[in-house]
Amino acid sequence: MGWFGRKSAAVPAPALPTWLGEATAEVFPLGYEARLKEVFVRNPVGQRAVRLVAGTAGALPIDAVEGKARAVALVKRPGLIEGIVAHLLLHGNAYVQVLPGRSGPGELFLLRPERISIEPDALGWPAAYLYRTGLKTARLPVRDALGRTQIIHLKALHPADDHHGLGCLDAAAAAASIHNQASRWNKGLLDNAARPSGALVYEPEDGATLSTEQFARLKAELEQQFAGSGNAGRPMLLEGGLKWQALSLTPADMDFIRLKEAAARDVALAFGVPPALLGLPGDTAYANMKEAGRALYRQTVLPLMERVLQGLAAGLTDWLGKLKLAVDVDQISELNEDRRALWEQVNAATFLTDEEKREMLGFGPRKRAA
Repeated sequence: MGWFGRKSAAVPAPALPTWLGEATAEVFPLGYEARLKEVFVRNPVGQRAVRLVAGTAGALPIDAVEGKARAVALVKRPGLIEGIVAHLLLHGNAYVQVLPGRSGPGELFLLRPERISIEPDALGWPAAYLYRTGLKTARLPVRDALGRTQIIHLKALHPADDHHGLGCLDAAAAAASIHNQASRWNKGLLDNAARPSGALVYEPEDGATLSTEQFARLKAELEQQFAGSGNAGRPMLLEGGLKWQALSLTPADMDFIRLKEAAARDVALAFGVPPALLGLPGDTAYANMKEAGRALYRQTVLPLMERVLQGLAAGLTDWLGKLKLAVDVDQISELNEDRRALWEQVNAATFLTDEEKREMLGFGPRKRAA
């Protein structure tokens, strides 16, 4: 006889969703690929932060302040800047191979940083880069036979390493793991009738206990008929001294909600993105969003782009001569207020001549009429 007034049907237990990934008992992931999956592939905050910074950097207008404009066409190849910035954020290193053309550099090709190892010379300076694809390894010298740069290595700051940069994955891995675990917790609650579990108490009048067979059958019936979101609200019919005791979450158990928000903020902080731009609660007022947009450019995107453009220009100098690349900040709408304030200050400086004012604002000398 079934414990709930009817015979239980042999319904298989639902399989664990594959998107949950590894077991929740795992510690913080180790290794680049494992942390990449935890922080970028599976975590919405980390993925959005990287895409926001990399996408914003890739859409910036770039000019050749000094040197050939051909370099701008090479650098602005679709996806190149976005990929470089993403690798710098995640891995801390970006490797760009300069492929020769008919008369100078033909293309800039972005390499996977986790596949590259550095071969130093006798003095410890990089002599070549070893690029592994499967079982094959290609040796790419730093310079070709004509002394021109073949591999442009861009790296983030790493005080403890001479050859490699440090990405943001290590700093964001713990917070991303906590955030993902909180999401799995919520999914677990949903799978268990969208409410905390309870206890089925057996209190017979004669004080007897359940046999092993009765206990196993009772547990199976609970999992098959009353667990899962599809069985939420199904009434129980108890008999034989059984009584259901519901358990509620304590304030300490509910603290995981605030913990998840704090973890999301830590992930955003690791990648230099203001939390307001990621839709985190508490900072989404219009004024905060406006200031957050300016902060993203001033504190994260523009300094990172300056490092990238300086490295690319230095690597292309061997091919195209003296070169300097820069972002045209006058075309960034989020910085209009900063630019307007600068113009007003310069215009109010009566001790400056018109030519000096033009130079301070980035304009060349006024053309003289012939």
